[in-house]
Amino acid sequence: MCNDYANRISYSDYVEVLALIGLPLVAPQAAPNLEPRDDIWPTEPAPILRRRGEGVELAQVRWGFAPTRPKAGPVINFRSEGRRFASGRCLVPASHFYEFTGTRSPKAKWKFTKTAEDWFCFAGLWRPAKGDAPEAFTLLTTAPGPDVAPIHDRQMVVLERDEWAAWLDLTRPEAELLRPLPAGSLQVERVR
Repeated sequence: MCNDYANRISYSDYVEVLALIGLPLVAPQAAPNLEPRDDIWPTEPAPILRRRGEGVELAQVRWGFAPTRPKAGPVINFRSEGRRFASGRCLVPASHFYEFTGTRSPKAKWKFTKTAEDWFCFAGLWRPAKGDAPEAFTLLTTAPGPDVAPIHDRQMVVLERDEWAAWLDLTRPEAELLRPLPAGSLQVERVR
């Protein structure tokens, strides 16, 4: 399951794309420092987009919900099938993501990019800070689509741009949004 993705998106790209699709970015006092990152790992902070007023807010949030039981790891991926998500929806921007195959180290590393787009968004959920647990997000998963199935038995939910507002605002049923993309939507490249 996805435990490594990249975000090489500039602030100006966020502003431009979000304005084009009717999700204006609520501007901070100053443009945030968004270093390009080729590897974002669980428990690291990463940008998310969440509803704020009539627009969306770009926030840096920790990847992985706090564990629900002692000695468990953070919840970085969350199965979406048959579930309803009435609150806490977010978009998790990415340039590409990785899956790994093999049983011996180093495993084969596969890079997935969105066909004809420089960046895309995963469907995610976020939670506010509570007690010792910081504000955090998780990525939603679904059955693999034809581009991912040869490599992994699950995949992250990658939303089309015209679905971003529907995900944030709950204007379409989850089952219509939380599904794999059709064949050819993702480009696959072995990078190791």
